[in-house]
Amino acid sequence: MEVGMSSATMEAAVLAGPRGARVQRVARPEPGPGTLRVKLEGCGVCGSNLPVWEGREWFRYPMRPGAPGHEGWGVVDAVGRGVTGFRVGQRVAALSSAAYAEYDVVGTDAAVLLPPALAGKPFPGEPLGCAMNIFRRADLQAGQTVAIIGIGFLGALVTRLATNAGARVLAITRRPYALELARLYGAAECIPMDDHCKIIERVKSLTQGTFCDRVIEVVGEQWPLDLAGELTRERGKLVIAGYHQDGPRQVNMQLWNWRGLDVVNAHERDPKVYVEGIRLAVDEVASGRMDPFPLFTHRFGLDELNLAFETMRTRPEGFLKALITV
Repeated sequence: MEVGMSSATMEAAVLAGPRGARVQRVARPEPGPGTLRVKLEGCGVCGSNLPVWEGREWFRYPMRPGAPGHEGWGVVDAVGRGVTGFRVGQRVAALSSAAYAEYDVVGTDAAVLLPPALAGKPFPGEPLGCAMNIFRRADLQAGQTVAIIGIGFLGALVTRLATNAGARVLAITRRPYALELARLYGAAECIPMDDHCKIIERVKSLTQGTFCDRVIEVVGEQWPLDLAGELTRERGKLVIAGYHQDGPRQVNMQLWNWRGLDVVNAHERDPKVYVEGIRLAVDEVASGRMDPFPLFTHRFGLDELNLAFETMRTRPEGFLKALITV
């Protein structure tokens, strides 16, 4: 993707070191052939960025302006040569890696138009697309019993998608308010995630001893992964949607073998798949079948990025998803 720079400037967050984001005035990018410049309205704060902010020995600082923001949305304010299908003034959700800024440049293949039904609404496309891709990879169908372990932003959305598909959802989560959230998003049963053996016995009872057709783990920690295997029925599908980013994991391969589980890693790396998920999410949200807006619980300015990451790290009562507004 060809991107130029001009004498015009913009504000962007620069991650200069661990826990060291600060706003700087930098050159505004100019769109090259086949690209759009987006005047950003906001960007979601993703849990996968937390290690980048906290610092690991393999990261290099300072990062480029706007990085690692990848959940941006806004208004097209300039187009490069040869662009078709987009025009100045249209709102888009974009898949990029530098969206903690006033402007970003993306390829036309990384932008999705937002319809009038979403006017004025925040739309961090990448995580909404993730929910759609998890739903597709899990192959959720009417009549299935689906356990979802971890009800945060993604878990709540997948609960709604599964319920819309006609599945019976058993929501398992730690935080009391998240149990109520799961109920609001359609869960048939809400189970506190407090005692490993009690959860297994509860799910066994609710499924007449057969356990679940699908189990979707959305936490990214060892215990929920262990629990997920225990709750998946013979020839069922265990779907790993949690982002396991703090080290290796162990699995009960004896159990997985014995039950003949299909294990799906529901993370995507192909940008085309990401963007297709965003398109599907646009349709779901614009139609009213999926409502993410109550899940955007915290908002921060560009100059509050450190506070946004710290809030995501500590997860105060009621926290689900933070947005940076520009």
